Amino acid sequence: MYPPELTAPMRAELTGNGVDDLTTPDAVEGCVGSDGTALVFVNSVCGCAAGGARPGLVAALKDSGVRPDRVGTVFAGVDREAVDKARELMLGFPPSSPSAALFKDGEVVWMIHRHQIEGSYPEQIAQAFGEAFKEHCA
Repeated sequence: MYPPELTAPMRAELTGNGVDDLTTPDAVEGCVGSDGTALVFVNSVCGCAAGGARPGLVAALKDSGVRPDRVGTVFAGVDREAVDKARELMLGFPPSSPSAALFKDGEVVWMIHRHQIEGSYPEQIAQAFGEAFKEHCA
C-alpha cells in the first residue's frame, strides 16, 4: 500500500478534472452500471501513468467532444478491493496498471493496457481515448 501523502496528488489530477474516485467495490459497480457508458481508469504511481496516461485521459475528457456517461478511477496498490472488483469486471483482459476499460451496458467494449501507454505521448493517449469515446459513446 502506498501512503496517502504520495498518492493524493495523483488522485487529484483526475478527480480535479471530473473523474470519480472509486474506493470500494460498490462504487465500481455503481460506476459501471448496467446501462450507458462508463470508463474505469486503473491509476498507478508509475512514470507512464504520470507522463502519459493521466494527462492523456484528462485531455480526452476536455477535448474529445464526446465522453462516457460516467468516468471513475481506482488506484492500484491502494484501493485493493475496488481494483479487484474493476479487474473482475474486466474479465478476459490481463491485469494492467495503468490501464482503462470502456464499458457499454456493463460490457467491456474497449481497453487500453500499460504496454499501449508506455512510450506514448499524452497526445497519442488522448487520441486513443477520444477515438474510443466517439465510437462507443456517441
